[in-house]
Amino acid sequence: MVDWSKLPDLAAVAFLTCAFASVERKARSSMSGLWLLGWAMIMFHFAAYLFLPAPSPWSDIASYIGVTALAGAGVLFMWAAVPYRQRVSSQWILASILGTIALYVGLLVIDPFASWALAPAAVLFGALPLTITLITFPRFNHPLRWTVVVLFCSLSIFLLIFQRHPDNGTMLALNALLFTVFLGCSIHFWYAYPRATAGALITIAGFFAWAAVFVVGPSLATFMPSFHLEDEVWNLPKYVVAVGMILVLLENQIEDNKYLALHDELTGLPNRRLFQDRLSGALDRARRSGAQVALMLVDLNDFKRVNDTVGHHVGDHLLKHVGELFTGRVRRSDTVARTGGDEFSVILEEPMTRADAVRVGKTLTSLLDNPLEVDGNNICVGASIGIAVFPDDAHDAESLCIAADRRMYAGKNAAKANIGEQSQPVFRPTPHHARKPQPGLRTAE
Repeated sequence: MVDWSKLPDLAAVAFLTCAFASVERKARSSMSGLWLLGWAMIMFHFAAYLFLPAPSPWSDIASYIGVTALAGAGVLFMWAAVPYRQRVSSQWILASILGTIALYVGLLVIDPFASWALAPAAVLFGALPLTITLITFPRFNHPLRWTVVVLFCSLSIFLLIFQRHPDNGTMLALNALLFTVFLGCSIHFWYAYPRATAGALITIAGFFAWAAVFVVGPSLATFMPSFHLEDEVWNLPKYVVAVGMILVLLENQIEDNKYLALHDELTGLPNRRLFQDRLSGALDRARRSGAQVALMLVDLNDFKRVNDTVGHHVGDHLLKHVGELFTGRVRRSDTVARTGGDEFSVILEEPMTRADAVRVGKTLTSLLDNPLEVDGNNICVGASIGIAVFPDDAHDAESLCIAADRRMYAGKNAAKANIGEQSQPVFRPTPHHARKPQPGLRTAE
């Protein structure tokens, strides 16, 4: 026999899973991949429940597959939100929980009252995560891990007390297991997305409502047996969570698009658009306070020769390395941007004088005086710099950029005239000894 009344739920979850997969393809991450796997297991759960009316042992098998798939999906949702899930100990905890669920649900379905292994299996829910956590505690500690330990230790205690209840012990045990899993999902998702967006709030509330189903449903059946709700009502939290997760993916995609629109894809530094916005903001603040703002344009010398000699791949790594060096030598209130192929722009805000700007410029160019180790090559590449100070050299952003650009090219032309062909970069094998660290930036406070 087949319970065709579950078919609409299966179709609805399948539709949402397909929609989720379509969005996930454009906003793919390790977390979204686990979500998609979880929703595939939810579909498996509904598919198995179609065969609950079948005669034994097929109904028992369908019940086992349905409950295990539902609980396993919840564990995957929970684990997806763990920031340290790549650690071996986290993977061991995941395997221990999934394995214990498979064992315990099997024991409940096969022999819910007389099985001697039921109590030891209940103990494993809390004992295994606790043991792994204690063993790894000297090397790693995280509040989410202790949350898992507390949840599943509490589940173990509840199961040991109520799982052999003569009237409804099996249902109490299964509901407690599912309540624990989906309450953990709500807590983990709140930790992973502590933001007040529609997607995050809907998903957190949906997981909490999903967990509450396994408390409210049995309570109504016990204390208000005449009160009846259709099965579709109890399945609503699943759909709420699915919609919330789709919204989260869309929100993440929007944030990524905003980031890419304002940052250089190669170095991760602000691009010209964000640089212009920050420069305008810095000048507005300087006008109000009567302070100075320095703009520096730094252009790498003969960067084309680097690409031609060792390849564009090494050239890209060189640009990223230079961006990291410059960012590490200025204050957090300052801005380092990549505004051209081999051109970097630096905005220095107050407190800042021309003498400070010159000192900072010498510090940045000195970073490139020594060979830079990039992909097995020591690359000697210098830089030309142009400095303009607001309001002494210009009164608006465009004029300030023009002044700095002219000084940068004047310095570049003078350097070429003085040293001629010696400005070519030199490539040597990477030395085995460590290079002396560069001096830090010292600016006026």
